[in-house]
Amino acid sequence: MRGHPTNTRRSRFAAVVAVLGIVAGGLAGCSAPGHRGPSIALLLPESRTARYEAFDRPFFEQRIAELGDYTVLYSNADQDAAKQQSQAEAALASGASVLVLDPVDSEAAVSIVLAANAQGVPVIAYDRWVSGGELAYYISFDNELIGTLQAQSLVDELNATHAKGGVLMVSGSPTDNNASGFKRGAQRVLESSGYPIIAEYDTPSWSPNLAQDWVSGQIIEYGDRISGVYAANDGTAGGAIAALKAANIEPFPIVTGQDAELAAIQRIVSGDQYMTIYKDVRAQAKLAAEIAVKLTDGTAIEATLTYQGTPTTLLDVHVVTASNIMETVVADGLYTVNDICTTEYASACAAAGIK
Repeated sequence: MRGHPTNTRRSRFAAVVAVLGIVAGGLAGCSAPGHRGPSIALLLPESRTARYEAFDRPFFEQRIAELGDYTVLYSNADQDAAKQQSQAEAALASGASVLVLDPVDSEAAVSIVLAANAQGVPVIAYDRWVSGGELAYYISFDNELIGTLQAQSLVDELNATHAKGGVLMVSGSPTDNNASGFKRGAQRVLESSGYPIIAEYDTPSWSPNLAQDWVSGQIIEYGDRISGVYAANDGTAGGAIAALKAANIEPFPIVTGQDAELAAIQRIVSGDQYMTIYKDVRAQAKLAAEIAVKLTDGTAIEATLTYQGTPTTLLDVHVVTASNIMETVVADGLYTVNDICTTEYASACAAAGIK
């Protein structure tokens, strides 16, 4: 029995819609407003860390637009390695000329690099190293140096306050190659500091909530023996501080951080967090855009440094404490005084000379 012609057309239309839905699903999290010239894929790992949506993406896209008629295929993997794999495959299928890849999982992302290599598409490892395949460029920061600076700042302040206890280490995600670098640098300093590492934790997915839960458990066990918390980034620092404040620990431990998130700068002003690491992510994003365009255009790229045989740029980092906020994140235009000194922080800003 033959179907009604109208129903047949509807069925075919539904099938087309379904196929388009599958394609759209593969591109979930991707955006490419109005395809123009060659496309460049920017694959970022997550949005829990404020920098990615606030700085990396907009400054990358801005610089690409300044450089010419190119389209950015943007994806955020929401800390899901399988999702990032699908997004990379969708970008390659869409004809991306370059992948700028900040991997969720440095090991799992090897398959992304190999797939790109098979199609002759260059891959830039952005912020995090990928543990295999052929990379065209690597743009990041010196991760062991960052860990060293964090831990040394912590130890110096513990010495200055004549602290007697030990340190909790709240490190980053075990799937993040950068986190292992931060940890190595920090451990070297802490192990020779005279301040024992009471307990250590690798925070899955850099989750502030998991960091908070873990620190809460350590407070129950160690209480006022905790004089410092090495937190690998500002998100885990925020989780640790929430746990410490809920437990009314006195004296309040010294807490480190990284990424110079606005909330962390405000915690530094109020005295809840001691320091953070300021990395000029804007410069990193702009450089990645410039290298991606050169690779797209077939222009030769040069670097004064290599890492595991890959042309590399490692950008500078800066320690930020309450004493140099004006000279670092404000002077660089990352934040204004009004951004930092909201009503809640006005009196603390005045006391810190931030005006």
